[in-house]
Amino acid sequence: MTRGNIKKLLIANRGEIAVRIIRAARDLGIATVQVHSDADTESRAVRLADEAVNIGPPAAAKSYLNVPAILKAARDTGADAVHPGYGFLAENADFADAVAAAGLVFVGPSGDTIRLMGDKAAARAEAKKANVPTVPGSDGIIEDMDAAALLADEIGFPVMIKAAAGGGGRGIRIANDAAEFRTLAPQASSEAKAAFGDGGIYIEKVIERARHIEVQVLGDGGDAVHFFERECSLQRRRQKVWEEAPSIALKDSVREQLCTAAVALTKAVRYKGAGTIEFLYDDESGAFYFIEMNTRIQVEHPVTEMICGVDLVADMISIAGGEKLKVDQSQISRSGHAIEVRLNAEDPANNFMPFPGVVGEMLAPDGPGVRFDHMLYPGYAVPPFYDSLLGKLIVWAEDRDKALMRLGRALDELKIEGLPTTAPLFQALLESDDIRTSTVHTRWLEPWLAENLDLIRQKGGSVT
Repeated sequence: MTRGNIKKLLIANRGEIAVRIIRAARDLGIATVQVHSDADTESRAVRLADEAVNIGPPAAAKSYLNVPAILKAARDTGADAVHPGYGFLAENADFADAVAAAGLVFVGPSGDTIRLMGDKAAARAEAKKANVPTVPGSDGIIEDMDAAALLADEIGFPVMIKAAAGGGGRGIRIANDAAEFRTLAPQASSEAKAAFGDGGIYIEKVIERARHIEVQVLGDGGDAVHFFERECSLQRRRQKVWEEAPSIALKDSVREQLCTAAVALTKAVRYKGAGTIEFLYDDESGAFYFIEMNTRIQVEHPVTEMICGVDLVADMISIAGGEKLKVDQSQISRSGHAIEVRLNAEDPANNFMPFPGVVGEMLAPDGPGVRFDHMLYPGYAVPPFYDSLLGKLIVWAEDRDKALMRLGRALDELKIEGLPTTAPLFQALLESDDIRTSTVHTRWLEPWLAENLDLIRQKGGSVT
């Protein structure tokens, strides 16, 4: 594995992804600089990095979103590249431009590409040009609410009103009729404006009982390859909680079409780095539709790494350093089945209330086919200022049934005292027949949660 021209990498992020990037860089022989807020002075990433620089107070706006402070840290330490991880500034085109203007390498696509694919309406247009199927909806950002209401009626209710910028489920509403549309569209626009600084919205037809399927892609600015698909249908409030690869819902013929479409779009926009093309898959018709591209490494990338035997973070660093793709599509294969569950500092039996606190006794699961990407150590004080994700528990086995068994074993081994986690949720889910048969969709989890609170509470005693 090579690193290109990068000798020192600054990580403009925190938590488990910062730890993950430090490890990938070290495997490449690259020195690391970890920026951090006052709240993260004792973080695991700070302890692991070669150097650490305090860039501000706990509030993200004054630290992890403070572009001048991040660039100053890079200059002061002699870093020649910046990795944004996910979240914070990872899909901020202006930040990518600022890094490049400072004479540094941005580990990811160009600002222009982020800007293009980050605008979901523009991304839909690019997908159409690349002959990638898209969900029926508006051709661009809605300008005229009366015309949009007529279009929604023509498409057929229910329709989804979505923010053109941003993500994470914000700026989204579902309208079941024209009256709801006229009420909810302005709300979605206002929320998008507050969250992303852009009130642009567009509409898509709601695909009932859709599965969320995404394809991992890697490009070098010219050529591109895929590493097959992941299924991320288990979602709460449009946030993923459980991911796996491959999807057992897809026939091989559909898988080939879907992955080929993802690569076509990646090449069309001359994408550079690791990215994800996301689709909705209609179980009933077998049709798939492009919904968006994430122009960064994603939380769930380890399941792809486990089935393909690849280090995606190291590869994106190497590509950013000037290297070309090291493999062509014919050299990429997959083996077995991988599952990832997200461990958050939340109480799943109490409406997922966040619970920052101090980690007490801790036992990390291990053994064959088990990987635990996390930011924890005994005595670490989980700060209340950021996302509640503590880490990801990933398992691999020869097939899905064995992977489910291994996940159960790993969850039984896991011990994190001092604060509640979402581990009981996953122990309870393993008892569901729908999980065992993978007969789920993006709206399946929330009704199941409402019906199984007692079971989740029963599972909670052994892990908190």
